[in-house]
Amino acid sequence: MRYRMYGAVSEGLIIEVRYGDKHVAGSPYILKGPVYHEYCDCPEEDPHLWQQTLSCPSKEMQISKDFAPFPSIDLNRMLEEVPRRFAEKRGAIVHYTVLNNNIYRRTLGKYTDFKMFSDEMLLSLARKVRLPDFEFYINVGDWPVEHRKANDTPGPLPMISWCGSTDSRDIILPTYDITHSTLEAMRGVTLDLLSVQGHTGPSWNNKTEQAFFRGRDSREERLELVHLSKKHPELLDAGITGYFFFREQEKRLGKASLVGFFDFFKYKYQVNVDGTVAAYRFPYLMLGDSLVLKQASPYYEHFYSALKPGKHYVPVRRKLGDLIEKIQWAKENDEEAHKISREGQTLARELLQPHRLYCYYYKVFQKYAKRQTSRPEIREKMEHVPQPNDNSAICNCHRGKITRDEL
Repeated sequence: MRYRMYGAVSEGLIIEVRYGDKHVAGSPYILKGPVYHEYCDCPEEDPHLWQQTLSCPSKEMQISKDFAPFPSIDLNRMLEEVPRRFAEKRGAIVHYTVLNNNIYRRTLGKYTDFKMFSDEMLLSLARKVRLPDFEFYINVGDWPVEHRKANDTPGPLPMISWCGSTDSRDIILPTYDITHSTLEAMRGVTLDLLSVQGHTGPSWNNKTEQAFFRGRDSREERLELVHLSKKHPELLDAGITGYFFFREQEKRLGKASLVGFFDFFKYKYQVNVDGTVAAYRFPYLMLGDSLVLKQASPYYEHFYSALKPGKHYVPVRRKLGDLIEKIQWAKENDEEAHKISREGQTLARELLQPHRLYCYYYKVFQKYAKRQTSRPEIREKMEHVPQPNDNSAICNCHRGKITRDEL
């Protein structure tokens, strides 16, 4: 069950969830007030209490690993090196400073439109909890950018990205895709981490016993999927829905029609192949109730380190040489395949709940702030990023209480 607040209430909520006349599970649920809507700017002043309330985990494996090369963070060095090393070459860097829970930024490069996603998450988090003062650079492009090793001279810089790789040292945040889908659930998007769970198609025994793939031509192995599909149509239904990188292949391979994402789960097996980097559909596939066959990849998202191949998904070689064999295995071992599917879904549901994403962001920012060796500053050409002015549901905060003009 989920809901979205479009107004704020001071006395709390009683939520009843019924099937017919009977309460479901722990219904009625009582939420003590005040309860704020998304755009109510009422941050919790005590970050420890906020994390405790959200049941944030005490440690995140990936965060510990990402920060290992950075026992300290020299902001002056970042200020000198980042524009030269990354902004001019990549053109997709955004420089942020957070001071007194206000967000400031400047863009470095031509391709920084995706700052809208980092802006919205920072602003949303700042409305919920007081952020530490810190200054950082986020890469809003696809590829991770810092490839220096920890023992190089000079060493790597703590660049923040949405996707990591085995040969880079970027600090990883949840992708812009799952971040945006979480923030806009039940409002601006139809596909999000919770809607998938309500649209998982037929029950396991009634799903089509084929592996399924639809997507753009953003990696050569995706073309190989189509070749395999033509050779083994009884096992694999794969098609390219749009050509950009390999346009000369369209006539030979054909162009598949678009399929709604929820319809993917009519099939028992889902093939996950990288795009330009990690395929950002992977978390959505994991949340469905099909078995995910995942291509081996140097790229990863923030939660991959918690997953185990063979337990939560079926691994497939990088060049897909064993894909048909793995599909055949799944058909012949239906009970084991179903078990892997369920275990992967269960873990993904735990790791990708909205509050876990907020916790993850905050822990990255908190650890980053603690390792700074100087005070963050509002730099030249930085602009203030204001909180949105949502006049449809105005609220004011005062000592833990709220008022609303037209409650």
